[in-house]
Amino acid sequence: MERDEAFERLQALGFDDGDAETLWEHFDDAERRGKPSHGHARIEWLETQSSFDPGASPIHREQTEAFWRYDAAGTIGYVALRTAVAWTIAEPPEHARLVVVEKCFPTGMLGHYARLLAASGFVSMLTATSPRRLGHPDGGPKLAGTNPLTIGIPSSGGDPIVTDVSMGAVTWGDVIAGLASEEQLVPFGGESAHKAFALALGLQLFVDALVTQPGHAAVFLVARPGSDPVPALRAAAAGLRLPGDA
Repeated sequence: MERDEAFERLQALGFDDGDAETLWEHFDDAERRGKPSHGHARIEWLETQSSFDPGASPIHREQTEAFWRYDAAGTIGYVALRTAVAWTIAEPPEHARLVVVEKCFPTGMLGHYARLLAASGFVSMLTATSPRRLGHPDGGPKLAGTNPLTIGIPSSGGDPIVTDVSMGAVTWGDVIAGLASEEQLVPFGGESAHKAFALALGLQLFVDALVTQPGHAAVFLVARPGSDPVPALRAAAAGLRLPGDA
């Protein structure tokens, strides 16, 4: 999909120029990184949704040096989380800060936000909850979202390491894009799936314990690095593709 077509369709949904640009950057980044389930196809998916207000803006509810709380307030999660990240970069912590974005869904490819933070020199860790789609490996009800975990480490070489792992064997994006079936959406790991399930459940409860309102949310930790470990890792990897490489 070309940018002009994407903008036309996003603006038809009610997004202004700034939010349309935010969404296009996210979807095109995912597409170029080989993640079509989070890429251009999401525009067609948005055209079937009605759970967000394209004219809304996130609200800054709470602010200290080390803790910020936002309410997406009807804004789609992509825009709410990008706004929180942008404001964090504009008003960075002296050392570290935990940021909670409540009622924030969907958030898409979390590595996108980690790269933005890494480009500004910050170490980050992000997670976000979703509808409960993962059950216990032994069966029973769905108990946790796919709850991706992303870690971004900046580098003086300008090539950060960004890990971005969903706790599902496939993502919900794969399902809605027709790349996988809902039956395939189980904790990853095969015989070791209990490990992914434990992480999914831990992340679910971690986020749920930090919010003050019901609903899905995103949480990220951002900090100033004390050292620069990435160049040594890349040298040791001897040219191997590492997490987050294009």
